[in-house]
Amino acid sequence: MSGLQCLMQDSVWFDKPRYDEAERRFYEGMNGITHSAQPLKTALQPGRGQSRPQKQQQRRNRTTSSSSTGGGDQTDLVSRMKSLEMENQSLHKAVNDLRSMMSKMESRLTVLEKAKPTASPSYAQAAKTVVVQAPKKVEVKEEEEDDDDLDLFGDDDDDEEAERLKAERVKAYTEKKAKKPVLIAKSSILLDVKPWDDETDMAKLEECVRSVQTDGLLWGASKLVPVGYGIKKLQINCVVEDDKVGTDYLEEEITQFEDYVQSVDVAAFNKI
Repeated sequence: MSGLQCLMQDSVWFDKPRYDEAERRFYEGMNGITHSAQPLKTALQPGRGQSRPQKQQQRRNRTTSSSSTGGGDQTDLVSRMKSLEMENQSLHKAVNDLRSMMSKMESRLTVLEKAKPTASPSYAQAAKTVVVQAPKKVEVKEEEEDDDDLDLFGDDDDDEEAERLKAERVKAYTEKKAKKPVLIAKSSILLDVKPWDDETDMAKLEECVRSVQTDGLLWGASKLVPVGYGIKKLQINCVVEDDKVGTDYLEEEITQFEDYVQSVDVAAFNKI
């Protein structure tokens, strides 16, 4: 069989448009472009065994699929357009409300500006009249007070009255100061009273010491403290007022009991 006979029997040249369409779709698919057409395998199949009714059915399927996708896109666009129209209407309404509010505010401001100049002159005039009239009344009162204070024959009486008031105030102050309680200073004194020997009656010695009584003297607790060799000393506490009783007075009064007391010493002295 010759080459011409092979070409006559092969149907590739008769189906060339279909092969070109398949090649175009292949490259569009590689570039990201999708179509709802038949697969490449179907396009590459020969058209001998395919009848005309089948081809017409395929074409109808393609048109219906393309129409369905187009209809879905149109419904989306319609819904978006409706939403945009609603938003636009709401914005127009808000703008109209703001314009009405601004117009009301402007009218209110114009009314207030017109009302200010009419009220201010009367207020200023009233203030001026008050300011002008007030000094006149004050001057009249001051003149009347000057006339009342002017007394040519009352100087001596005023001086005597002032001296009398001054004397009364000084007297009241001195009486008040005399009634004020005075803080009395007191001290706590601890005395050591030593006997002659161990045969001295310590009870009698303490009785002699406590017999010393005077204003501002108060005897407290006492105890016997051993000194040595059986001898004990009397340690006695007392509270005295500093202005009335001192340590010298206590020593002189206690040492008068010569039969029992040898000496008197101050063991402790504390201010209260």
